[in-house]
Amino acid sequence: MSEEEIEGEGFTFKDSRSSQLSEDEAHDHDSQAAAQPTEPSPTSGQPFKIDFSTFIMSLTSSAFYHLGDIADPETGKTETNLPAVQQTIDMLIMLKAKTAGNLNEEEGKLLEQLVYELQMKFVAKNKK
Repeated sequence: MSEEEIEGEGFTFKDSRSSQLSEDEAHDHDSQAAAQPTEPSPTSGQPFKIDFSTFIMSLTSSAFYHLGDIADPETGKTETNLPAVQQTIDMLIMLKAKTAGNLNEEEGKLLEQLVYELQMKFVAKNKK
């Protein structure tokens, strides 16, 4: 099959399949390619799947950074910003209240544990 162009209303279809394949082989090849699932690779720039647990873990990571538990990736230095930590704790508590009855058991336990851990670390940092 040679390159074939089909013109329609405002668009052009261009068949660029190899001329080495018969039409049936090309159709089978296209069907197999379409049937294979395409998952975004981590390096393709596609965001990874986000769910509630991932979201609250992201918020918590931000709080740990502001507590000074996680170093800045660029400078390697740690910073403490307790108002930002308090704000994140408040957001997590608000999410806990707003999602009451809508979370599965794992999500509820995770949220409860993260709020507790952040509150304890916040109090410890505030005492220093």
